[in-house]
Amino acid sequence: MERVPGSFGTSVSFVLRIFQLGFSSASLISMCLDYNLYEVTTFCYLAVVMAYVILWSILHALADTYSVLVKQLPHKPRVLSTVLAGDVVLSFLSLSGACGAASATEMLLSIDAAMCGDSRCIKYQVSALLAFLCWTLFLDSAIFNLWSFYSLFY
Repeated sequence: MERVPGSFGTSVSFVLRIFQLGFSSASLISMCLDYNLYEVTTFCYLAVVMAYVILWSILHALADTYSVLVKQLPHKPRVLSTVLAGDVVLSFLSLSGACGAASATEMLLSIDAAMCGDSRCIKYQVSALLAFLCWTLFLDSAIFNLWSFYSLFY
């Protein structure tokens, strides 16, 4: 197996997971600081997706830490395919949540909704931006894991 720098079980993967954890946590905190969160479905969706991303990132940061400390990469196709599938699914979910929250925020700003008073919509915009950043890290992780999965067979 070729050692791909960002694939599962490497120190680069650990750094990607820590940044995913940071961006998703900041997005969730930014979204949940407002009591009007539950009035718009897309905001609830983004909060739920970011909660799943936090759990996934914690789990894989721990697995990456173990792999780096033991200095043993996971060579099993089943493990890599599971990580790859999870990264791809959560990548699409975080992208859809970020797009939905960004478009709902822009719509609320364009109609001058009362919900956007006291700079609440800025919190929603920041949360959507952080979710986009989290998505880019998931996409990177998925690409690295796909490359690693491909190198198992060829």
